Amino acid sequence: MTQTMAPSFEGVHHIGLTVRDLGKSVEWYKKVFRGDLVNGKLPHYGREWTGFAELVVEPRSGLAIGLHHNTNNLGEEMDEAHTGLDHLSLRVEGRQGLQEWADWLDSLGIAHSGIQSVKEPFVYSTLVFRDLDNNQLEFIALDT
Repeated sequence: MTQTMAPSFEGVHHIGLTVRDLGKSVEWYKKVFRGDLVNGKLPHYGREWTGFAELVVEPRSGLAIGLHHNTNNLGEEMDEAHTGLDHLSLRVEGRQGLQEWADWLDSLGIAHSGIQSVKEPFVYSTLVFRDLDNNQLEFIALDT
């Protein structure tokens, strides 16, 4: 039988980001997301000999953030103009959810865009900030 739709999945389990300074990035993600560090190092699939990851888990959603150390990392900032990850968008409930994150980031001294409202091609609001490696992260609220 031929399937006309791709199989479904249940959600996002983890994201993986290669970072320049693993220790500093682990502490930053723990602080921003009040996450817990999983004990132990995880091999980098297909490059086990050049690197490993440590996982910070956001306790409410269960999202695991894999922070990868790689011996071939040249230490350059992430640049979304190059092939690869452009940004990570995390959904929150309404403008109030965005405001709570804006207030939280302010309390941590982390620069952000402020809440930006967009009408096209659909209605949403967003709050954008960057990690220590220049990875763009955002929170998004739909229909706000």
